[in-house]
Amino acid sequence: MPSVLPRRFLRPAALFTGTALVVSLAACASSEDASTAPTPSATASSAATVEAGVLGVRDPWVKAADEGMTAAFATLVNDSDTDVTITGAATDVSPMELHEMAMTDGKMVMRAKQDGVVIKAKSEYKLEPGGDHLMLMDLAKPVRAGDELSFTLTFADGRSQTFRAVAKPFAGAQESYAPGHGEPMPDMSTSPSPAP
Repeated sequence: MPSVLPRRFLRPAALFTGTALVVSLAACASSEDASTAPTPSATASSAATVEAGVLGVRDPWVKAADEGMTAAFATLVNDSDTDVTITGAATDVSPMELHEMAMTDGKMVMRAKQDGVVIKAKSEYKLEPGGDHLMLMDLAKPVRAGDELSFTLTFADGRSQTFRAVAKPFAGAQESYAPGHGEPMPDMSTSPSPAP
């Protein structure tokens, strides 16, 4: 038969046990907090390694394509007091080049932009169909509407920045991102179709 404590001892025993438990938990928590709390120097060094993007990247998107070539577009925003030059771009689905549409021998042609893309201080720069764009060459896999691709821009000063863009169907200016093509047709929309 179990022993039963007289009623007058139950309440003080429960209070003592509860107090001992609270003190013991508080001691554990304070030693854990001390070991996991960042020191001021650790906090400062972590903050120093967090860098804001070199540019703002607004409305990024990629023209959906099954094979071959396609292009990525966006509005690049430079809020700094100095010009920024993009010298390269990369993605894991294909090699890339910075491209422009330019007049050559009276014809609009697509070609590599040799000096990079310069975004002036306190200004915006549009990468758009029929104009400058990020060219994806020799796709390793189809880029389907709704796919999200990651891009890394490299800058003349050695910095880099990554952004993501969604693929959308686009018939707009009827440009072709294939060698020897790319003459935009006038008065055509240059906005992507909404993703299905």
